[in-house]
Amino acid sequence: MEESHSSEQTHRHGDQVMSLQPFPKSQGPVVPYVTSWSEETRQRPEIIMRTSMGFGFGIAFADEKVFDRDRDGVLWTRKTLRHGQGRPRFGDVHSVRQRHAMRRLLCQVCAQPADRDEDGVLWLLPDYYAEAEGWPQDYDLAEPPVCRACVPIATRLCPALRRGHLGIRARSAPVCGVRGVVYGPSRPAPVPLGDYEVRYDNTTIRWTVADQLLRTLQDCTPVDLDQYRCHASDS
Repeated sequence: MEESHSSEQTHRHGDQVMSLQPFPKSQGPVVPYVTSWSEETRQRPEIIMRTSMGFGFGIAFADEKVFDRDRDGVLWTRKTLRHGQGRPRFGDVHSVRQRHAMRRLLCQVCAQPADRDEDGVLWLLPDYYAEAEGWPQDYDLAEPPVCRACVPIATRLCPALRRGHLGIRARSAPVCGVRGVVYGPSRPAPVPLGDYEVRYDNTTIRWTVADQLLRTLQDCTPVDLDQYRCHASDS
């Protein structure tokens, strides 16, 4: 499976380069790599409109730094990196670690390489649309893949997966866009319009503060997850 964008192994925060290596294992409860912790706070810089010849063509942070945008020029939400500090906030995905896991195709739980075989990379999906025709072919998702060992953990700890889930392998899953807050042009400042999924080829991307990276699942094969649960219970 080819990645359409290169991966980040570190994240520049201010003047400091911070490692995104997996958090060391402890004797306490398992906390997925992409989970936010209570000491990690979302920063809220002032949003301004980017203009050219008096016309708005996107948004920016008033105090924008080089690290606020990815290599594609997309603006990303600011969130501090305090991995493992405080209490885990299950259901609250950390934008930096989610993007790192999606770029590198790392397991969302342990941050090791996701499981891959001849049918592709292993993904867990909520079964909201299981009866939709053609699903999950060409489905855009923000959840990083998993490794075999972490299937039972992910299905137990992820709120969306606890309500029902499916296992899928995808031979191709190109990066396609982002999920985030879209803003509209206004004076004196842009106004938030809501949370949306926005593809890279959509001009709305210039008006988006991204929070999660998206990939599109292609060439999919269903997976019987019971084999991984049985393997985990026997080990």
